[in-house]
Amino acid sequence: MTGGIIVLIIVAVIVVFLLVLLGRAAAFKPKAGVPAHTGEVPVDAETAVANLQKLVRCRTESYEDHTLEDDAEFQKLVVLLPELYPNVFARCEYTELPDRELLFRWKGQSDARASVLMAHYDVVPVEEENWEKPAFEGIIEDGILWGRGTLDTKVTMNGILTAANTLIGQGFVPKEDIYMAFSGQEEINGPGALRAVEWFREHGVELSMVLDEGGAVVEDVFPGVKEKCALVGIAEKGLMNVEYSVASQGGHASAPKAHTPVGILSQAVANIEARPMDANLSEPVVKMFDTLGRHAGFGMKVIFANMWCFKGLLANLTKKTGGELSAMMRTTVAFTQMQGSKAPNVIPPSASVVSNIRINPGETIDSVLSALRSRIGNDAVQLKVLGDYACDPSPIAPTDCDGWERVAAAAAGTWEGSIVAPYLMMQCSDSRHYRDYSKKVYKFSAMHLSAEERAMIHGNNERIRLEEVAKATEFFTRVILQS
Repeated sequence: MTGGIIVLIIVAVIVVFLLVLLGRAAAFKPKAGVPAHTGEVPVDAETAVANLQKLVRCRTESYEDHTLEDDAEFQKLVVLLPELYPNVFARCEYTELPDRELLFRWKGQSDARASVLMAHYDVVPVEEENWEKPAFEGIIEDGILWGRGTLDTKVTMNGILTAANTLIGQGFVPKEDIYMAFSGQEEINGPGALRAVEWFREHGVELSMVLDEGGAVVEDVFPGVKEKCALVGIAEKGLMNVEYSVASQGGHASAPKAHTPVGILSQAVANIEARPMDANLSEPVVKMFDTLGRHAGFGMKVIFANMWCFKGLLANLTKKTGGELSAMMRTTVAFTQMQGSKAPNVIPPSASVVSNIRINPGETIDSVLSALRSRIGNDAVQLKVLGDYACDPSPIAPTDCDGWERVAAAAAGTWEGSIVAPYLMMQCSDSRHYRDYSKKVYKFSAMHLSAEERAMIHGNNERIRLEEVAKATEFFTRVILQS
């Protein structure tokens, strides 16, 4: 075979390869999604805003050290609820469960199945000196409501209860039972939501859907997509905190051994950060790429229509840059705490660092620990899982069932023109407690949030646009009307 023929064959193979890539991209067109739930729905926007303002004024900060909490503020909120949502209390069965869990049962036409709408009313602590406006006064200015909890997640608690209150007042009866479950310990990974799951088990309740916080309506987050995207979590990553420790005889720093505990740990940290966990496109991410990628420009379509070809390139790029896209593709390890000697001239008898780990679907606590030990390569470094709330990734919720369709239709109808897509939630939520009870668990925070607004969650100057308070209520109204 002559050199010229070999060149022609190579060129032909390249041409065919490019034609395959371009052909797949050309055929990568948007699919028909779930039909939006359309039409006017009853929303009293003024009341919704006033109710949320009053909830924000309850200083329900939760702490691992419960002695720092103000029980009176939590009780203030609980006592306030009948005043704000009188129809709910007149129509629904109300139960206060242990660990600050509040449970409402709205009886439907049938009790064969039930939906659960979740939120939490505790908030993370505030450093008031860093806020532009007081965090618990519920100040409204220029169409904005300021305050801790406006985004996370008193807005959804209020949206659920305001929607139910209005519909009950109009005589609406859902086809199936609806439970409204609210936790006062979510921010400290408390067991409140677990108490609701235990209650459901004891009473033999079959769940058609569980809906908790999670994704949101966002823009400019997916390459090449200009439309608003309503990202609904169908799974969440697992979670664990790992301590890495090294022991020694200690001693004076004037005559150190070749490697001190701090030095050994530093090398362990460097080894782990130099070798991020392997990329793996889980089902939620594949579905998100397949949905949103079809709306991207042609250049990006070439990539997302041919992930069989570009997955490795994408994995290598994200390995170096980190960030959200990388976190969607792999287990992440973030080092957050360090401890060593109490004096600068003393070699510590022990030193430790801690990492927060978010476990990708397809992996487990044990598999990640094994991967960490392999990367460290030093038996002197001991690993220990901290706390009592480590968990594997959640089961993946289906997208071909009534529960998904209700959430997707409500989102599409509330934020018209948005693309509803499955999503992998990287944070931890109370809905993880439902993992062994129902697979139909969806995670969606009913708000349109800018990048700046998303950064306010757990941060300073948390606030919400008044229009989104009304939109949250509209969304839950549409969800309930489909039940």
